[in-house]
Amino acid sequence: MAELSTPKQKLSALIITYNEIGYIEKCIESISFADEIIVVDSFSTDGTYEYLLKHPKVKVIQNPFENFTSQKSFTLKQASNDWVLFLDADEVVTKNLQQEITETINNPNAHEAYWFYRKFMFQNQPLNYSGWQTDKNHRLFRKSKAQFTDKKIVHETLEVDGTSGILNEKLLHFCYKNYEDYKGKMLCYGRLKAKEDFYKEKHFNYLLMTVKPFWKFFNHYIIRLGVLDGKKGLTICFLNALGVLERFCELKRLEKKNELAYYLVMP
Repeated sequence: MAELSTPKQKLSALIITYNEIGYIEKCIESISFADEIIVVDSFSTDGTYEYLLKHPKVKVIQNPFENFTSQKSFTLKQASNDWVLFLDADEVVTKNLQQEITETINNPNAHEAYWFYRKFMFQNQPLNYSGWQTDKNHRLFRKSKAQFTDKKIVHETLEVDGTSGILNEKLLHFCYKNYEDYKGKMLCYGRLKAKEDFYKEKHFNYLLMTVKPFWKFFNHYIIRLGVLDGKKGLTICFLNALGVLERFCELKRLEKKNELAYYLVMP
């Protein structure tokens, strides 16, 4: 009697976007092997939504952006399949990684989630150091076994009910389009981290505002060998430190705004 073959596992590829033209095209092309592609767009103004709307393989939904965690949690709920590949719009899945993903989700002994190491690309050149050499993220997981924690609103964290593995092939991350674009991202992340700190009742501190950005730059540029990335490393390390500075500046603004609101409502 012939053995019954195990049904092939289906995969949902998920992305959140806001003004990602120049990134999103390569990302979508690299995940065309998925059984469904769902993109949640935060009302882009650069043609991203229109591009996705016309794409035959993409289901696009618009949803207001509150923070990264809430947007990704909303997107996760849209997936039809249990196995989910969750990417940023500036990430690209290589052919070898596509094959590894397919083999992994069809392995009966698979973990519930998988970490991906990422290769950072500065425009089209690899960034080998600058603090990114050990960067890894959960990108592949079972929807039924994982959720994004509500304790973080930026650099969202996945809580997994089960074990996690690590894939061998790296995910390409085209993090740097140009100076102003990356600067804008770092300032945005800094402001969101400040909101996270504010909700956790962490207080602004002048000493930390001085020390933390300097330490970020020194750690990534010297200790984590950003100097070996040349001008690319100097640029990335400076902008990452600028994001940390913005975090403290925004926290100070939030505290002042809160104090003003308090005095205005006092009898």
